[in-house]
Amino acid sequence: MLSEPSGQGWQQVGELVLALVLCSLIGLERELKQKSAGLRTHTLVGVGAALFLLVSKYGFTDVLAPGRIVLDPSRVAAQIVSGIGFIGGGLIFVRRDVVRGLTTAAVVWMSVAVGCACAAGLPLLALVVTAAHFVVVYGYPPLVRLLTRRSPATTTVRLAYRDGEGVLRRILELATRAGYSVEQALSARRDTGRVIDLRMRLLGPRRVDDLLATLAEQPGIVAVETGGVDDTSE
Repeated sequence: MLSEPSGQGWQQVGELVLALVLCSLIGLERELKQKSAGLRTHTLVGVGAALFLLVSKYGFTDVLAPGRIVLDPSRVAAQIVSGIGFIGGGLIFVRRDVVRGLTTAAVVWMSVAVGCACAAGLPLLALVVTAAHFVVVYGYPPLVRLLTRRSPATTTVRLAYRDGEGVLRRILELATRAGYSVEQALSARRDTGRVIDLRMRLLGPRRVDDLLATLAEQPGIVAVETGGVDDTSE
């Protein structure tokens, strides 16, 4: 029963919900500043970490004897937490300064936490976190679009491209097609001669990931990166 101190009562559910809310607030701030790890990534990792800790606290009462420890299965759980980091790291990659796979890695992290909860005899907590996953993945993107729909942002995009291949024209066309207007553009030729460094200040949608990914795929572009105009901190 939920009222029993079994480690998966209303108190533990409340702790998971609190982790969901607080990590969502942190992730929202990162999302609004257009960082690679945004709302969904912070929320999924935070809730997954909370579940891991609850599993460590309450998941092994059936193998512990009063007054003495029969065995310590929490050591295995700790190794799972460490080992899954290598898998998650393998899902994150950077291509031409565009970070991809962060949310997927966070989902893998949360899936491992759910699996640990099921094996530890905490099915209620596993169900709550699974439901939270679907809320975050499918419910948060429309919420972010709603919050930022009427407030276009100014974003700085920095590119390096090879001169003489018509790249600049394609860059401006793609930016305009994606709903951005160019407020300022500064270019400088590198010492190598053929490579141009371009810095553009764009006004438009806050999330520029799709535009960056499209630009990174264009022939002639050497590097693409972005950052806030007034905030370059990570």
